[in-house]
Amino acid sequence: MTISFKDRVAIVTGAGGGLGKQHALELGRRGARVVVNDLGGGVDGSGGSASAAESVAQEICDNGGSAVASAASVTDFDAVQAMCEETMSNWGRIDILVNNAGILRDKTFAKLALENWHAVLDVHLTGSLNCTKCVWPIMTEQNFGRIVMTTSTSGLFGNFGQSNYGAAKLGLVGFMNTLRLEGAKYNIFSNAIAPIAATRMTEDLPGFEDSAGTLAPELVTPAVVFLCSEQAPNGRIIQAAGGRYYSADVRENVGVDLGLNASAEDIEEHIATILDMGANKGILERTQHR
Repeated sequence: MTISFKDRVAIVTGAGGGLGKQHALELGRRGARVVVNDLGGGVDGSGGSASAAESVAQEICDNGGSAVASAASVTDFDAVQAMCEETMSNWGRIDILVNNAGILRDKTFAKLALENWHAVLDVHLTGSLNCTKCVWPIMTEQNFGRIVMTTSTSGLFGNFGQSNYGAAKLGLVGFMNTLRLEGAKYNIFSNAIAPIAATRMTEDLPGFEDSAGTLAPELVTPAVVFLCSEQAPNGRIIQAAGGRYYSADVRENVGVDLGLNASAEDIEEHIATILDMGANKGILERTQHR
């Protein structure tokens, strides 16, 4: 069955290039009216220009689609709110939000300046909060919404020199896990994509040399498009890398019941059982005990 987004309206942040551009182009090709959002700054978030977003929006229109550009910074709640209000004025609804905007300021933790910690979290985590907060009442009112968070293996598993980036990216998973519960009754499904792709954000990272073809960003887009569709699951993490698609999950094991008087020595005695992940349950099948 062909997945169509006819009559749907999508906002894609960080859509002036790389992953976001490919997501916006494909959503537009499949009939969505697209808000192409991009501040147009550098990889570290410096500077800004509307030209990148305008170029992608024009490409969608040239291909027969409908799109507008927005240079609103996702870190500015008022600017995001204005972007959403303009979208509602133009098209009357917002069905899809792809939180893709991001920056890098990599340093080992010992050398990480606090300003670079806050800057990265402000874009990835608070930026996603701002956009989601603005579209949430719209989606609840229309009883439909699809939200995609862009997480990362750096958040899921860690990566040297990316404590700020990893914290932000795993924070998005926690954010998603709550939204999947609160949004379900409104048919708002929230999921996450963990991409591995060759973009300007990865071009200087080890392991991405000569990877433009094998790790092209457009190879991530099919998973994102599916997560934007009516057939999307709710509360899942899909990883995508070079044509391979697989899932990640937050899991817990059965553990051991040590009663109400457990001591540190009891923990030491049973630590092998406590840490054994041989029998475990994922986030969607776990026992609700909290």
